[in-house]
Amino acid sequence: MQIIKQFQKGYKPPFQKQEGAPGVQKKLDPPPINDVTADGKPYKAARKLETRSAIITGGDSGIGRATALLFALEGADLTLTYLPKEKEDAEETVKEINKKTDSARKIQLLEFDLRKEDACKQLIEKHLKFHGKLDSLVLNHGTQNANSDLPSLPTEQWHDIFDTNIHSFFYICKAAIPHLPPGSTITFNASINMAIGHPELIDYTATKGAIIAFMRALSNQVVGDKGIRCNAVAPGPIWTPLIPATMSDESIKQFGVTVPMGRAGQPIEIATAFVYLTSADSSYISGQVIHINGGIVIE
Repeated sequence: MQIIKQFQKGYKPPFQKQEGAPGVQKKLDPPPINDVTADGKPYKAARKLETRSAIITGGDSGIGRATALLFALEGADLTLTYLPKEKEDAEETVKEINKKTDSARKIQLLEFDLRKEDACKQLIEKHLKFHGKLDSLVLNHGTQNANSDLPSLPTEQWHDIFDTNIHSFFYICKAAIPHLPPGSTITFNASINMAIGHPELIDYTATKGAIIAFMRALSNQVVGDKGIRCNAVAPGPIWTPLIPATMSDESIKQFGVTVPMGRAGQPIEIATAFVYLTSADSSYISGQVIHINGGIVIE
């Protein structure tokens, strides 16, 4: 087995800081890896999501783009959301899907600011109108802005992080659940930071902890009577455009290399977990968190 360089211990991508999180993937060089596994082979699909109709928020870049690509390869139809500045990334995601799938998938791109409840309601309505059904949610979107001194953290930033990272998840689930049939899934993108507490990302870390608590409570509410499974993925350091310009140089320097595997992860290594948690392979799993973080043990 030949491990390509991005998956080798000690590999450090050439980080660049982008103003205004989340960042733009088109600026990353080399780009994150979406559909090639650590042995250098293309991802091999098995039609695990055939007939699925999925919403993937933040599907324009990073983990969202890789998840969208793998979902399409596995046979799902998609609605992908993005922000205005991410339009080019979102269109590139669709181009990549169309190039790599053997038959054209039914894909809808929607530009939404999901901090507003009305936008979240419109997302569900537009998905149902376009696709006719909804059975899979991947709540992946999020933002972060580093701050190493709590007294100087702007209150407006705290509220914006919560509006983006957790309040929108509540709005979307509230609007979607009445339309989700038994066998549906809701999968949340959390973070290792909810378990270790990143000192420069206090507000972001707090939202990721809230996501896990929300997911577990929601699972207990809907998995029995409604047959809807809820789970989360908690990635460790991943090579995506999300790293904010406000992150300290020391944190950037240590990004990924301090984990036991000695490298940052690639989006495909997270996206495969979203495929698993959405597919029938995980039919007896709900209320759980999969930790994908380069070997850090979470108790």
